Amino acid sequence: MTLDFWFDFASTYSYLSAMRIDDVASGKDVEIRWRPFLLGPIFKAQGWDTSPFNVYEAKGHHMWRDMERLCGDQGLPFERPDPFPQTSLSAARLALAVRDEPWYPDFCRGVFRAEFGAGETISDRDTLEAVLSDQGVDAAPLLARIDDRVIKERLRAETDEAIRRGIFGAPTFVVGDELFWGNDRLDQAIGWAEAGKA
Repeated sequence: MTLDFWFDFASTYSYLSAMRIDDVASGKDVEIRWRPFLLGPIFKAQGWDTSPFNVYEAKGHHMWRDMERLCGDQGLPFERPDPFPQTSLSAARLALAVRDEPWYPDFCRGVFRAEFGAGETISDRDTLEAVLSDQGVDAAPLLARIDDRVIKERLRAETDEAIRRGIFGAPTFVVGDELFWGNDRLDQAIGWAEAGKA
């Protein structure tokens, strides 16, 4: 079975899932497809111009403390990026430009690590260049693809597909038509896929 891992690079809880999804799926007959998209249009449709963690102060305060605890539990570095949420447009386009590369998941994890592990700005091309360089590839031609019309359309189509599927937050895991929302549903989603449910 295939599990679609829908994430926005600006999403705190997507960081947690990205860093553990391969371990959870290890030894199971489940294919993971990494699917970056943008939450911004979904939030705007609900009348928000920023993350709900900024809209609702108490919720945001809890989320940051929760991230500290969960990153500690997973042994992950954590640094709150400023500003939050980060602009994830360039990172998402770049991810879609390299999604057929064998190091694609490592690239995605590298972006999350730079942002939430080191507090770096992922809209900065120097940050993205460093993440690409960590994969041992020539960054310049890949960075140029961020402005490619085909890649722009690809991200727009992915975000439209997320909306069509009823995705309202990240991370979201989709198995067939079954939707699991949130980092705390990752194990259940993997189990659902392993059992061959759809």
